[in-house]
Amino acid sequence: MDYRTLYEWGSDRLLSAGIDEGRLDARLLLEAVCRTGKHDLLVHGDRVVLPEQEKTYADHIDQRRSRKPLQYILGYQEFMGLRFIVTPQVLIPRQDTEILVEEVLRYRHDGQAILDMCTGSGCILLSVLNYSNNCRGIGVDSSPAALAVAADNADHLNCTAEWLLSDLFTAVTGRYDIIVSNPPYIPRAVIDGLMPEVRDYEPMVALDGEEDGLAFYRRIVAQAGDFLLPEGRLFLEIGFDQAEAVTGMMVAAGYLDVTVTQDLSGLDRVIGGRIKGNID
Repeated sequence: MDYRTLYEWGSDRLLSAGIDEGRLDARLLLEAVCRTGKHDLLVHGDRVVLPEQEKTYADHIDQRRSRKPLQYILGYQEFMGLRFIVTPQVLIPRQDTEILVEEVLRYRHDGQAILDMCTGSGCILLSVLNYSNNCRGIGVDSSPAALAVAADNADHLNCTAEWLLSDLFTAVTGRYDIIVSNPPYIPRAVIDGLMPEVRDYEPMVALDGEEDGLAFYRRIVAQAGDFLLPEGRLFLEIGFDQAEAVTGMMVAAGYLDVTVTQDLSGLDRVIGGRIKGNID
């Protein structure tokens, strides 16, 4: 089968399964299998695809039809201009989370110590370290499998970081200039209504924010001050309707200059604040 015909077959299969971006996904999967670029479909559409490539492509299309996320099939996701390895053991990095990284980068200084709580793939911490000089980073997660993916990403990006298995701050020591986190924040009752790509494939431990979606914020905000240096900052990604509740937690915990940053859709996405400078 030639390249263009195989692409059209894959597109039709995905669109018939109700996948809105079926054409884009079909093209990306074909490029990954054939190691081609986005212009090959137009310029070299008549090239013959090898039988083993056809077979692999058909398998990828079947996986996508079952609503397995494209990123898990490809094995990577682009984030902050970097390519991160992703597996079903970690949450897929999302563009909204780039707002969190950008806020951290606005306030970080070279040589600082940064703690990334609920690190998952390590995309937040490794992005900050990649665009900084001489910063020290520790990524914390309760999942050994997630930490293994984060370590692989550090190796892939030639970036040095430490990885710590811990239930939030349980095993954390020392103090940090910045603590950043994208914790689980989806209310439990909402999870069944999520897209099947999220509900059925992404790790539940990275999604479930318990009854009201705020359980991890309560714990992180209450404890983070004990691990921040004077004038240290805490940054949190939030759900679109959680700004008021999380802002209240941070103010009550003594954080100053608490601000809310919106994402590109105009939705509340990141909260940041500064701890008082007179902590012990």
